[in-house]
Amino acid sequence: MSAFFQAYPLLRPALFALEPETAHALTLSTLQRVHDLGWTRPARVPDRPVTLMGLTLPNAVGLAAGLDKNGAHIDALGSLGFGFMEIGTVTPRPQPGNPLPRLFRLPRAQALINRMGFNNDGLDVFLANVQRSGYRARGGILGLNIGKNADTPIDKAADDYMAGLAAVYPHADYVTINISSPNTQNLRSLQGADELSGLLRQLDQARDALAAEHGRRVPLAVKIAPDLDESQVDAIADLLPRHRIDGVIATNTTLSRDAVQGLPHAGEAGGLSGAPVREMSLRVVERLRRQAGDALAIIGVGGILEGRHAAEKIAAGADAVQLYTGLIYRGPALVGDCLSAVSRARR
Repeated sequence: MSAFFQAYPLLRPALFALEPETAHALTLSTLQRVHDLGWTRPARVPDRPVTLMGLTLPNAVGLAAGLDKNGAHIDALGSLGFGFMEIGTVTPRPQPGNPLPRLFRLPRAQALINRMGFNNDGLDVFLANVQRSGYRARGGILGLNIGKNADTPIDKAADDYMAGLAAVYPHADYVTINISSPNTQNLRSLQGADELSGLLRQLDQARDALAAEHGRRVPLAVKIAPDLDESQVDAIADLLPRHRIDGVIATNTTLSRDAVQGLPHAGEAGGLSGAPVREMSLRVVERLRRQAGDALAIIGVGGILEGRHAAEKIAAGADAVQLYTGLIYRGPALVGDCLSAVSRARR
């Protein structure tokens, strides 16, 4: 791992003095530059293989979607020791996302609020970046996360997901259907039982045709919100296996502000991530596992800022975990911390 990232705790105050999106872009571009110069070596992370959706992962600690929306930094991020990575969310057509500012730090809560709105360069650029990367050729497991364009009517959402699935299928180790971002109008309505069943039926049928065409079956996962009540979680846990969905990612960001009341930026619209989501996502993971048994692979996401937070997700029933906001606050050392804790928890 580069000295830049080993020094992250010292560099963080300077990065946090910048506007959040600027700091995000600067961090990724610096990592990319260091990688391109050949100054990075893959992190020395011991193999702790796990099976997820029929895939063998080097370890159970992954990168969540959203950090690299366009897949422009896959190889550089792949040097940090993740057992798998998920990139996107990508939409069929390019879109700028919501107006700036749209990303806010809440340091006292170790949290972020974002209303990015699936800003991305579209499928063509995304797939060119994926194909340019050598990550999969070196054995890396890559998930591709797809969504719908903001101007696509919700009753036509399936068209966007079908287009996204067909395009990314040949290049993915698994595909995630993102129906839980709070920043695309009405998107979360697709989590309703009837709406979700209709969408998944079409995706499952499309996957059958794509599997025949490409000679391999790519696992599908669905990413859900932490704000669902128990009956909604139970319905999803029953519904996904019925449509042969392989996994569920629990969870996306929350609309709740209960844990951050009174803090600067707490009133900003968007999804809240980081420490305040930890217990919410943990409850969803526990409920999913109780209801679905072994019928679903579960990836636990939300509020992982220490290794013990990753271990508790595993103890609650997750097969693997993903990191995002914790990386902003802790830096890449969090990857190894989580891997060590998860390995101890599984002994």
